[in-house]
Amino acid sequence: MRPPFLLGYGTNGFGDHPLHTALDVLDDVGYDAVALTLGFPHLDPFAPLAGDDVTAVRAHLGRMRGGSGAAVVVETGTRYLLDPLHKHRPTLVDRDSALRMRYLERAIEIAADLDARCVSFFSGILPADAAPADGWARLRDRIPALVEYAGERGVRLALEPEPGMLVETVDDALRLLADVGMPPELGITVDVGHCLVVEPGGVEGALRAAAPYLSNVQLDDMPRTHHEHRPFGEGGIDLPMVLATLADVGYTGVAAVELPRHSHDAPRLALDSRAALMRAWGTVIGTPTGERTGP
Repeated sequence: MRPPFLLGYGTNGFGDHPLHTALDVLDDVGYDAVALTLGFPHLDPFAPLAGDDVTAVRAHLGRMRGGSGAAVVVETGTRYLLDPLHKHRPTLVDRDSALRMRYLERAIEIAADLDARCVSFFSGILPADAAPADGWARLRDRIPALVEYAGERGVRLALEPEPGMLVETVDDALRLLADVGMPPELGITVDVGHCLVVEPGGVEGALRAAAPYLSNVQLDDMPRTHHEHRPFGEGGIDLPMVLATLADVGYTGVAAVELPRHSHDAPRLALDSRAALMRAWGTVIGTPTGERTGP
């Protein structure tokens, strides 16, 4: 019995593979969905032929799963795409966010072309010359324009809390959603590993708090002490509890493995991660899955 949500894998964990090859591997392993990170090295949204690339990706996604198609979410966490010297900058909380805004607009346009489930994004780390009040004011000013842009194109946005960023916890994300009027186009991404580090209520508390707005889930293991994405079994995640909670809150979207620093071992980890997820799901429903593991 398969989970009620769609198991996926992030292309940022396949940085040493061409995108079409990464999609083939994920299809062969048996994933239902892809979390597609825009930018290096796969799909540069600002490339002159980006439109052709998007058309090719849409066709490739449609051929996956025996022709029934794979679901996709668009991720926007590429490092150094907008500034070659400063990771992730500029962000939505910087004084000048024009490049970030245009990147997110391109992500929305591509998501519309791909029929993506959502575009996931983050607030950013507060710059040294800004107070928290400045950052919150900037988010309140800028996010409504993105929501409008997405709504006009039938795209949902999902704000991801990140350790160390201004929007760090689900409570922070809920505060921001309330500040901008709870628009229906704006939801929340939860990375379950992050919850071990920053969420007072842990993974389960965060997922239940976010549940009414939960639009995207990232799956990974992590130590409780710091933000470091690890394969399942190498941190503190209770994977059966995570999957049971997602099912219990009625989540039916994409839940994708997020291992952005493990491209060197991507094919094995894609296989092992899915096997771990299916074993955990078998624990939840009380049925052994017999999933294979290893290369």
